[in-house]
Amino acid sequence: MIKYKQRIADRLLDLKLESFGATLIVGPKGCGKTTTAKQRAKSVIEFQDEDKRDAYLSVANNMPSKLLIGDNPRLFDEWQDAPKIWGAIRKSVDDRNESGLYILTGSSSQDVNLPHTGTTRISTLKMYPMSLYESEESSGEVSLINLFNTKQMEYVESKLTFNQLIFAICRGGWPRALLNKTQASQLEIASDLFYQICHRDISNIDRVKRNPLLAKKILKSYSRNICTLAETKTIFSDVSSTIDVSKTTYYDYIQALEKLYVIEDIPAWCPSIRSKEAIRASNKRNLIDPSIAVAALGITPSFFNTDFKTLGFLFESLCIRD
Repeated sequence: MIKYKQRIADRLLDLKLESFGATLIVGPKGCGKTTTAKQRAKSVIEFQDEDKRDAYLSVANNMPSKLLIGDNPRLFDEWQDAPKIWGAIRKSVDDRNESGLYILTGSSSQDVNLPHTGTTRISTLKMYPMSLYESEESSGEVSLINLFNTKQMEYVESKLTFNQLIFAICRGGWPRALLNKTQASQLEIASDLFYQICHRDISNIDRVKRNPLLAKKILKSYSRNICTLAETKTIFSDVSSTIDVSKTTYYDYIQALEKLYVIEDIPAWCPSIRSKEAIRASNKRNLIDPSIAVAALGITPSFFNTDFKTLGFLFESLCIRD
């Protein structure tokens, strides 16, 4: 049996379950949402189980409250396949007035229109790909919180070699990659995720047919400008230089990639909570994991033998993720 690697989201999920009746875990595809949820769940309904799928969906469409019967927390995986379960959970939380009853996880590649929000009933927890601390490649001895609280920090040297750090950037924090035995197969995970995002997920998210080539162009331009203050017109000009696209279409693709938790720009920030002025006015371009940028650019770890400048921006993206 594969040993579960502890996630930072574990204790965050514990707090959510203590505070709310239900918790919805969101995040990019392949970051480990279902596996983490199963560590806390005492019963599970998996709508993607083809042996039981039709039976589950029949109940969910006609009397969804029946599927709520079971030990709590009860996990509903791929819940978006049975959207009526949302309303049933919302009502159950109201009726029972208890915390930690349900967990919902699902694919980020499908958007669901819901008649009711889950405010104060169903809280949302966002998961990221694994940090180096979670993948046990960092000791976690350095604490940024302690740095801000005490203004002091002891010097600690990473045990990762330079080449291991480069590989970690290219591989990304995808749990599936860590299970693969060879470096080539580990790198293949991010490459496949990039393909799936552009060819399937960007159209499945809201059932709007989109051009995979345009999605690739946008992510490639984002990757070239990762962790920079590149303006929208810069990326748009880059994309539209080789493919005919309107600004309306461009923004539609950006919004879809944000819904998929692929693009995650870093907003401008203020030095003081009471300050009226931001240190910078525009967002810094970023992706949820630097490995997506590496896959979009079509490069491998050996590429960085002659390009440390690009490596620097990708390293910054890694630090932001962690």
